[in-house]
Amino acid sequence: MSQTSRDVVRPIRADEWPEVKELRLLALKDPVAPIAFLETYEKAAAEPDSFWQERAKGGSTGTRVRQFVAEDRDGTWSGTVTVLIEEAGRDDVFGRAVEQRQALVVGVFVRPEHRGSGVIDALFETAVEWAWSLEDVARARLFVHEDNARAESFYRRFGFVRSGQTVPMKDDPSKLELEMVLDKPEHLSDTAP
Repeated sequence: MSQTSRDVVRPIRADEWPEVKELRLLALKDPVAPIAFLETYEKAAAEPDSFWQERAKGGSTGTRVRQFVAEDRDGTWSGTVTVLIEEAGRDDVFGRAVEQRQALVVGVFVRPEHRGSGVIDALFETAVEWAWSLEDVARARLFVHEDNARAESFYRRFGFVRSGQTVPMKDDPSKLELEMVLDKPEHLSDTAP
């Protein structure tokens, strides 16, 4: 668990599905949501409670998906990030074959009033540490819209670099999602006995 001066970063619990739903809907109302998320507010708001319950259950204890939140001292969730473990040989969220077992970072959001406070750093530290703790995960990746300079700037500062791979946006193929990757540090790499 990471901690900022005000927030504690931790995995969500399955019974926190109402908070998961609330924060996701808030994220989807953000002005940059159309270039930051593949999902729309309208689609997410129409989902039944059972959808959010399953989502929270899957993100709370799984070894393939884990959602982390930054929780303020008053219990407010100031931000979130989710890590999906992609398995070699399966298709990724864009329908492309995954070549190696890796972590995919998605659903990154920090409430506007908490931006610049270190919340995003604490979320990423916790999320990436979790990914590195899993067997055979040697790389983390994420996708950032070519016009989302603020997000790309943070990802670069954290150590992610462009891989050169791009994916056209579903709704506007003239715009691209840029893949950024972060290799597991050598001192954390799995070693054979």
